[in-house]
Amino acid sequence: MQSDGSSPYWLEAMINQIPDYIYAKDLAGRFLFANRAVVVDNGLETVADLIGRTDFDLHPFEAATAIHAVESMVMETGQSDLGIEEQALNGDGERWLMMSRLPLRDRHGKTIGVVGMSRDITVRKKAERLMQAQSRLLELVATGMPLRDFLAQLVLMIEAQHPGSRGSVMLRSAAGDHLELAAAPSLPAEFRDIMRSLKIGPASGISGTAAWRKERVIIEDVDTDPLAKSLRFLVDGLGLRSCSSTPILSYQGEVLGTFALFVDRPGSPDAQHDELTAIAVHLAGLAIERHRAEERIRYMARHDALTGLPNRLLLDAEFPAILAEAKAAGRDVGVAFLDIDNFKVINDSLGHAVGDELLKIVATRVTDIVDGQGMAVRVGGDEFIVLLSGHGADALVSRFEAVRHAVATPITLGGLTFQVTCSMGIACFPQHGDNPSDLVANADAAMYRAKETGRDNLEIFSVEMAEKARKKLVLIEEMRRALEDGQFVLYFQPQKNLSTGRVFGAEALVRWNHPTRGLVPPSDFIPLAEETGLIVPLGDWILREACRQCRAWQDDDLEPVVVSVNVSARQFKEKAWAVRVAAALAECGLDPRYLELEVTESLIMQDLTGALQRMRELKALGVKLSIDDFGTGYSSLSALKSFPVSQLKIDRSFLADIPGDADNMAITSAIVSLAQKLGLEVIAEGVETEEQARFLVESGCVNIQGYFVGKPVPPADFLPFLQKAEASARRS
Repeated sequence: MQSDGSSPYWLEAMINQIPDYIYAKDLAGRFLFANRAVVVDNGLETVADLIGRTDFDLHPFEAATAIHAVESMVMETGQSDLGIEEQALNGDGERWLMMSRLPLRDRHGKTIGVVGMSRDITVRKKAERLMQAQSRLLELVATGMPLRDFLAQLVLMIEAQHPGSRGSVMLRSAAGDHLELAAAPSLPAEFRDIMRSLKIGPASGISGTAAWRKERVIIEDVDTDPLAKSLRFLVDGLGLRSCSSTPILSYQGEVLGTFALFVDRPGSPDAQHDELTAIAVHLAGLAIERHRAEERIRYMARHDALTGLPNRLLLDAEFPAILAEAKAAGRDVGVAFLDIDNFKVINDSLGHAVGDELLKIVATRVTDIVDGQGMAVRVGGDEFIVLLSGHGADALVSRFEAVRHAVATPITLGGLTFQVTCSMGIACFPQHGDNPSDLVANADAAMYRAKETGRDNLEIFSVEMAEKARKKLVLIEEMRRALEDGQFVLYFQPQKNLSTGRVFGAEALVRWNHPTRGLVPPSDFIPLAEETGLIVPLGDWILREACRQCRAWQDDDLEPVVVSVNVSARQFKEKAWAVRVAAALAECGLDPRYLELEVTESLIMQDLTGALQRMRELKALGVKLSIDDFGTGYSSLSALKSFPVSQLKIDRSFLADIPGDADNMAITSAIVSLAQKLGLEVIAEGVETEEQARFLVESGCVNIQGYFVGKPVPPADFLPFLQKAEASARRS
């Protein structure tokens, strides 16, 4: 390989990028070279800080001596020492390295030092330990026994292998301060009754002491050992003379319980005793940890990980019994569906960590109000279900109001103090349903009604809500089918230049040709399409169909017009929206200059940076951009001048009372003047009278759209407008 003067630099740079540890030492163990990983691992700044030092300068004497011994052997024998697993000396926590050491030789083959390489294998070692734990779990699964039954069988097996012995297993209590008897099948009932609970302490019998010390305790003679004082009268007559108790430890060293083995002769435990004890402790530990794991998994499966509240699975399991008990006792049950208002705003502005803390605080407040007289459930996101039991619907509603007010108490998080509110919907058993699914569904419908009426509200379910919810579900499903079956159609409303008299454009407006209801206006289904996300596939269809129709008119040799398409917020937020627009244009063969996309002020200002990026992407395609409903949003003039748009569209609300409303006339004139000064075209929508049209022309706006020009019509009925436009173009 050819080299130049820069080769050492590149070699050093390359070696420093390697995460493995690489170093070289001379015969005296002094560092000659080390890569960056070694330098950092030893807490140094540069390799110069390491050169010339030995391991005795860096590590404890014993560790340095061990390293020196291995490296000296490699240098003396010339034999490599490869693939040795060692525990790392530096770093936080336990780390493992795979070490390899080779002789460092000069060009004549003489050993002049040692080269060392190591790789961090901590992840692999941890994976091996995990596999061991999994294997133990598989072993336990094979038993398929309840814990106490398994422990009893284990004791009987030990006793059978060791004649003259009696065994017992005690488990540490949940509080952790005492032991509870779990199995002692061969010991008399009196023994079991007295030993049912034993305090953990330094002189609390043999098992209590073993648990306290976390080590095995041996009583060689029950008659003389002070620790056996409490045992003497219990084992009297059983012929038991000595015993041992060994703590059952978890994998992490936690005391799980104890295993005690009593034998019929005094003295220290023999080899068989020791071996059987070790087996018993091992198997008991596996069984206990498996049992705990199962309980933990069972708990996690039925509880929310963030708040610790019961989840929907536990609610579904216990709800029927709650209703049955209430029915038998003649009580009412209230079901509330609770949704935190504007939670997404908090999450987006303050971060998910603050949002999580807020959810935990809300959960605590709700639980405090429930106070054991019901059930608080987190069903996902910012939604909770609260069950309360009592006498009388009015009393239940009052308690639910207390829940709502508790949630609204000011909260300080992330350095800010703010108030959150919630919307609640209530359904009562038996008035509003006699089964869990109906009650939850009805409470959900009431909650949505609370949202619709302004949030921070509580609504009680009514039959009208159920019917509205049912119609909403039906409408959603019908919309899905309508998309599949091609029931949506486009109408086009002409846009006209009053100076030339020419129709220059058409706005594409969707209608739903419902098989039974006839032509459904967009106000009846567009809001629901936005809410459900169906606006995205519907909007894609509108875009493609508008482009296709525009191209079809051109293919019929009609005067080209610009077709305008409204863009929904959900569509505009799609990062690949410009790509989809380009695909629609390419699919239909339409020149981009004949497509205009209308976006609202409020849509742009929701995410100004993202909106500008997408608008620039669309502008680069050659597509026209127009701000729809201008004047009704809240965009600043400084933001407006940065928008890559070509047209402002004056909202119809400003024209409704013209010429009778002087304020609207002034606002409209100002918008026209602003557009002209910014070099933008301006068009007014909703023009219905000749007076409105005359005022607009006098104000400098000659492009209009509205019933004064023509109503939205199907493509076939739009032809006369195009033919007039063609005739006008020929005259000009």
